[in-house]
Amino acid sequence: MNVPRSLQAGVAALALSATGAAFAAPAAPAAPLVRIAELRIKPAELDHYKEAVREEIETSVRVEPGVLAIYCVAEKKDATLLRFFEMYADQAAYEAHIASPHFRKYFDTTKDMIVSKKLIDTDPVQLSAK
Repeated sequence: MNVPRSLQAGVAALALSATGAAFAAPAAPAAPLVRIAELRIKPAELDHYKEAVREEIETSVRVEPGVLAIYCVAEKKDATLLRFFEMYADQAAYEAHIASPHFRKYFDTTKDMIVSKKLIDTDPVQLSAK
């Protein structure tokens, strides 16, 4: 029996649609890993700390595909209190980041400059950028 190709394709599409396989919605992308950090820096070390953290952030964003964003801001009334907003593609990207040579250099260089550190894990609610 000679069945036209268009009919064969239509029957195949109908069979797939009955199972839902042909029209399954693509999986939603996983939410990125977002972390907030609060660091207090020794006043006498603030300029050296800023130099080291600028280098580390710039390198991380430039060379690590899983580092989506890192922002560092200081309080206006207390420049030694810094807050970081860090966004990674996933947990593996974060782990790769903290194992990177440039992060290890930053860590070793600045560990004695830091008075206190608070790390906050988050669940993203809404992330938007322009």
